[in-house]
Amino acid sequence: MPEVELYNAPQSTCSQRVRYVLNAKDLPYTEHKLDLFSGDQLKPDYLRLNPNGVVPTLIHVGKTIIDSAVIIEYLDEISPQPSPLVPTDPAERAAMRSMMRFIDEVPTPAIRIPSYNLAFLPHFQSMSDDEFRALADSKPLRREFLLRMGRTGFPKTDMDQALGRLKRGVERIASWLEESGGPWLMGKKLTLADIAVMPVIVRMDDVNLGDAWDDAPAVARWLDNIRATAPFEPTYYKGSLLTDRYPHLQHLKRRPQH
Repeated sequence: MPEVELYNAPQSTCSQRVRYVLNAKDLPYTEHKLDLFSGDQLKPDYLRLNPNGVVPTLIHVGKTIIDSAVIIEYLDEISPQPSPLVPTDPAERAAMRSMMRFIDEVPTPAIRIPSYNLAFLPHFQSMSDDEFRALADSKPLRREFLLRMGRTGFPKTDMDQALGRLKRGVERIASWLEESGGPWLMGKKLTLADIAVMPVIVRMDDVNLGDAWDDAPAVARWLDNIRATAPFEPTYYKGSLLTDRYPHLQHLKRRPQH
């Protein structure tokens, strides 16, 4: 039996980060797929593991690790081979963590708003007001987020702000690539910073927001490069993209521009 257990959801961007690192490290793991719309992440047994009621959660030799940014760094520490994903130089390691802080402050939360409006909203619209309120109240971390969305979706001002933050995220990625010379954010070696932002860029492309890097070909090349890595395909197995599960999103897909 593998020493690692992962509680996650296929389409969860934070879960995708962790699956990528597990695959990059060739670490065998038992995957527990949670159905977030069925409330698996809010059941008492899961809340005892992760009181925040979100995915992912990692169990390693009986120890529980939560928060995807923490988990991926933990995995690199316990399994630095076959290739470390964190720089050995302290200053470079600090720079990587600063990148990850920006990623988690700006583009990562921003992608949730178009994700909910474009893909998840029909699920909430099928609820009564009382059912929706009860669902929101049950969310330890996402209560205010859901109440802001409501059953009619986030207003245009929220969408515009989210798209603006995503655009700033893309611009920052482009600047990092220019400074490092690529092909990765910190130069010739893939790091956790690349993996941290990967699900945001993949999600943007999946829901036809890829025009954000039409004038930043380096970002398009970066996306092609990470898709070509060995861990990408097993990370994004069938059902991991929003367009896999929500057929109404298929019409959003555009022809590649690069």
